[in-house]
Amino acid sequence: MLSDADIDALAKFAGRLADAAGHASMAYFRSSGLAADNKASGGAFDPVTVADRAAETAMREILARERPDDGIHGEEQGLTDGRSGLTWVLDPIDGTRAYLSGLPTWGTLIALDDGNRGRIGLVDQPFTGERFTGVIHALGSAATFSHKGQTSPITTRSGKRLDQAILFTTAPEGFTRNERPAFEAVRAKARLTRYGIDCYAYALLAMGQIDLVVESGLQAYDIAAPAALIMAAVGIVTNWRGGDCRHGGRVLAAASPELHDEVRAILAEVPEP
Repeated sequence: MLSDADIDALAKFAGRLADAAGHASMAYFRSSGLAADNKASGGAFDPVTVADRAAETAMREILARERPDDGIHGEEQGLTDGRSGLTWVLDPIDGTRAYLSGLPTWGTLIALDDGNRGRIGLVDQPFTGERFTGVIHALGSAATFSHKGQTSPITTRSGKRLDQAILFTTAPEGFTRNERPAFEAVRAKARLTRYGIDCYAYALLAMGQIDLVVESGLQAYDIAAPAALIMAAVGIVTNWRGGDCRHGGRVLAAASPELHDEVRAILAEVPEP
């Protein structure tokens, strides 16, 4: 069983992984002629670049050297089984479309899962120098924001109803035909809806800038780190029916339990896929 001291040490280690990934990804960001392979079929576009692969390799090399018994679940290189019961869930560049476009809203996602729940969630934006870290201890949690050498605690904001809330999603076309009406019902009641900033939306929720993120079709590496970060910041993240979402699927992240319940009542009407 991990002690609180163990978790704190592993959070610092996660920061080292983020440093290595950031060094690799920044070597290519806004460079001319950066090409992307398409992982999707059927006319869709799911890009991957040399930067995605280099950033994940950089993290895996450190893990292989210093934490060889831990498992790894990475977007680009798949699952590596471990023996310790701990798994690092890695998305080297979440928001590759933004990365290709030169937008600074992509990030490196690093989570540590103990087999029962996420214990560490880190969202790192190396271009702006922003890092959001959530740590979940046995009897409590803490989330921090670091920028330009300064670190401060962060929490989600409370007291907002849906008609007062700021809602984010990556793209409305990410919802299926069955899901889209439910999202539109939430959007119609929210005060403000914005699109297209990937993992950065979850970071903004954790630091109290926005109130809701609603998405679907996510993989574990898309949500494991943001979920742990938001929960450490006293928010709530579940699937659309209130269950565990850390392995992906439909996600509802909210700043408070009251707001979560209000939105879940709308989203839970959608049949299971």
